[in-house]
Amino acid sequence: MAIGGGKKTEGAVATNITVTPLLEATLVLLIIFMIVTPAITAGFQATIPRAKNPDAREEQEGEIRLGIDRDGKFYLDLTDPRTGKYTGPRLISDADLPGQLTTLYANRTVDKILYLKADESIEYGRIQAALEIARKAGVRVVGAIAEQERSAKPEGH
Repeated sequence: MAIGGGKKTEGAVATNITVTPLLEATLVLLIIFMIVTPAITAGFQATIPRAKNPDAREEQEGEIRLGIDRDGKFYLDLTDPRTGKYTGPRLISDADLPGQLTTLYANRTVDKILYLKADESIEYGRIQAALEIARKAGVRVVGAIAEQERSAKPEGH
């Protein structure tokens, strides 16, 4: 705003909005979120089978399997370290599960894989709780055990 009789362009206040600082701040925030978001979700990995009819395979020595039945009870399925034989699923209480898994995975150095099998009607929250317990116990990868889906063979083939 000019006082006096000179030209109005001399000394006039610029009323344009500078967008450059706003854009720079927005881009910096975008980059920060792009870096932080994968780091937050990368804490736990789950391997989900993708095949409709996966090949059946026998249990291998040293595998640890956690089962959850339709009532939400946990069953731990592993090989007995004294005999080296498969024990079958054994009922384990909610209170004992974290300690048992921590003990099992504390001595493992190579593979920290847990195979999970749950009833299809179980609430997802129960599975999520089991995965959180497993993650805190040192499990790095979870493999989901699924039943084979039977499909009818097309006629004429």
